[in-house]
Amino acid sequence: MVGKTVKNNTMVYLNPNETKAIARLSYEKAAVVTLEQMRSWFKYPPVVLAKTVARLKNKGILTAITKGVYFYSPLEAGPSGTSLNEYLVPPILFPKGNYYVGYTGMYNYYGFLDQIPQTMYILNTALQREKSIGKMTFKLVKIPPSRLYGTVKVSLHGGEVLVGDRERTLVDLLYFPDAVGGLKKAFEILEQQAQSRKADVGKLVKYAALFPNKSTRKRIGYVLEKAGVKEGLLKPLLKSVEKSALVTLYGSKSRKGPINKKWKVILDAA
Repeated sequence: MVGKTVKNNTMVYLNPNETKAIARLSYEKAAVVTLEQMRSWFKYPPVVLAKTVARLKNKGILTAITKGVYFYSPLEAGPSGTSLNEYLVPPILFPKGNYYVGYTGMYNYYGFLDQIPQTMYILNTALQREKSIGKMTFKLVKIPPSRLYGTVKVSLHGGEVLVGDRERTLVDLLYFPDAVGGLKKAFEILEQQAQSRKADVGKLVKYAALFPNKSTRKRIGYVLEKAGVKEGLLKPLLKSVEKSALVTLYGSKSRKGPINKKWKVILDAA
């Protein structure tokens, strides 16, 4: 017997094996399901299970997160499907822990950005690609192992995930500021975080000095000094930019403006 229902405004026809699989997945309230779980639940022969999974994928009911791991969007969720707890995904993609969630999601988490992003950035040492699962886009950004620091494990919406801590996120903000409106706004956030002592300035300086992009290091040093951070605290960062070429503070191509010789930045117009 073949069942039929509607998903994404299209009539979906289900064979008995698919109908049985969907019933069990809904009963288990499984948002993320593994092939091993389905083997134990359905007791289908391997060939039948493989065909059933393939058909459910083609119909948008299962979406592969990685090999053998799937996101389940039940039929009753309606045309747009159901929302995935995005924080369940990074540990599945990187079980060795060689990642952290950064950029826009963490800007929102720490209050640097009001808008709730629809893209999760996962900085990692293995993969560079973009993947859509449910309503969320995941951007996997490959970084060298030397940039994998300043992380902390947190519990978010029922999932434990590695994220950049506040100070690491501020360093990333100066490197990737477009989401908050550019470098000028990023400088304001950095200055406010330093002056209000919400950020640990000593840790922030340590993280900045380790960051491979010299332009970012210089901008952070300049802004922190402007915010009133004592020179003694800034020493590691200042030493890291010695004997380097000039960069513009706001990234303009004109390179016109006064020069701050200490931090080797051209004070161009914002």
